[in-house]
Amino acid sequence: MSRLILLLIMSVLLTACASNHITVPDNAPAASLDDVDSRLWNEARLLQFHQQWQGTPYRLGGLTKKGLDCSGLVYVAYQDLVGPSIPRTVQGQTSLGTRIAKSDLRSGDLVFFKTTGRGRHVGVYLSGHRFLHVSTKKGVIISSMDNVYWKPRYWFASRL
Repeated sequence: MSRLILLLIMSVLLTACASNHITVPDNAPAASLDDVDSRLWNEARLLQFHQQWQGTPYRLGGLTKKGLDCSGLVYVAYQDLVGPSIPRTVQGQTSLGTRIAKSDLRSGDLVFFKTTGRGRHVGVYLSGHRFLHVSTKKGVIISSMDNVYWKPRYWFASRL
C-alpha cells in the first residue's frame, strides 16, 4: 500500500513540468534557430550555467533562483547563454529544432521524456549520457540518462 502511495505521489510531482501553467506565453517571439551560435550554446557554458543554478529548487512556473520548472530551466539557460527567447513550456519546446536519433546526441541538444500518461519533462543533453534538468526533489542537477528512472522514459531529442 505504501509503495502505491509513493508511486502516486511521484507521478503527481513529475507531471508538474507538463502543466499548462504558463509564465511566458508560447506565442512569444521565438529565437531564429538558424542563428544559434554553437560558441554560445555548448557544454562548457552549460556547465557554467549549472554551477550558477545548481540546487535551485523546483517551482512550477518559476523562472528565478527562488525556483523554476524543467521548461523554465531550458528557457532561462537559452536566454542567458544565447539571447533570444524560445517557447516557455515543454509543449512549445517540443517543436524546436530538428529531431535527432538518440545515438547522435551532442551537448546542447534538448532531451524529452514521457514521465506519465500526459506528463512531459525536458532537459539539456551533456556528454557521457548526462543531462541538465530540474528535479522535483533536488532542484537543478545533472543526471544520467541511463538512470533506472530516466532510461525507459526517454521520448526524443532535438538539436537547436
